[in-house]
Amino acid sequence: MNRSLVVIFTAIVLDAVGIGLIFPILPALLRDVTHAEDVAPYIGTMTALYAVMQFIFAPVLGALSDRLGRRPVLLISLGGAAINYVFLASATSLWMLLIGRAIAGLTSANVSVATAYITDISPEDKRARRFGLFNAMFGLGFIIGPVLGGVLGDYWLRLPFIAAASLNAGNLMLAFWMLPESRAPSREKIDLSALNPLRPLRWVFSVKSVLPVIFIFFIFSATGEAYGTCWALWGGDAFQWNGLWIGLSLGTFGICQTVAQAFLPAPAVKLLGERAAILTGIAGVCIALTVMAFATQSWMIFAVMPVFALGGIGVPALQSLATRQVDESRQGQFQGVLASAVSLASIVGPLAFSSIYFVVRDEWPGAIWLSVVAVYAASIPLVLGLRLEKPAAVVTA
Repeated sequence: MNRSLVVIFTAIVLDAVGIGLIFPILPALLRDVTHAEDVAPYIGTMTALYAVMQFIFAPVLGALSDRLGRRPVLLISLGGAAINYVFLASATSLWMLLIGRAIAGLTSANVSVATAYITDISPEDKRARRFGLFNAMFGLGFIIGPVLGGVLGDYWLRLPFIAAASLNAGNLMLAFWMLPESRAPSREKIDLSALNPLRPLRWVFSVKSVLPVIFIFFIFSATGEAYGTCWALWGGDAFQWNGLWIGLSLGTFGICQTVAQAFLPAPAVKLLGERAAILTGIAGVCIALTVMAFATQSWMIFAVMPVFALGGIGVPALQSLATRQVDESRQGQFQGVLASAVSLASIVGPLAFSSIYFVVRDEWPGAIWLSVVAVYAASIPLVLGLRLEKPAAVVTA
């Protein structure tokens, strides 16, 4: 493996570790800063703010990476992440936390620029393997991060954020000294109209046959936001988990999901077909969430994790089936629309689920997971209506 790939993979691992570090102790930090007992709305707001900034500025950073090269944009992104964690570590008021998350969202190009970098330096016959390693590195970091964050947070609340800032600063130095540019800067002017984050969504209204799959992606992405927003709050309220136990539960969740996504999708699709694999994934997640809603002891959560992991077979099957909804000439445009839908879900999901948790927390914290089940259920008729074959002709706008 060449030096550039080592640096990129290291950057992705450290980036994922830094993200995972803060999940177990973010509620405690917000209570410390705001002096509020119920911080669910604050968590939802911070998560949505990050997603809004990312939604607005991701096209800008992508265009700049094409215009200026990958390296400077990646360095800016890593620097922004380090600044974010410094704000979180030193925050004494809510506005400092919000500024930190806004900066992080504005500069959050690590994964997309790293993906483009790998594409630049990889021949086509090696890309699949390298992207597989890329996803494995991110999964590894996200497993380590919550556990490490829980341990450090129990020792000192600010320590995980200092650790995350240090990791990203080290990441920045590693990339600065060891990562060469993969793409020569372009002299072409940036198309300003392409920087409009809502531009891809215009196509939806001209090709209404793709609306069902776009709504399914939106639902799946929005429900995924419930875990990052509510997991730590629910663990503390329902089981009095400290940072370590929150981190262990998230780490176990990450291991099960990684293993499931690595080994189950292909056999499941071959055995069941894509539509049935998606529905099986939904069923597994809904069963696990229902158990979590009614669980009275911590061991039940860890016991149901393998069932939860069945959800890992649904998304790859959906991605495969989604490509059949339009012909080859529209695949790029279609993927752009899906990316916009996922970004919008990252804004709406945290705000919605944090608001629901605020309502149900005192009476029944586990009810939050039944609300996720209800949202998943809305996707079932849409999945049943998806076409299984690609359209024979080009769909015109």
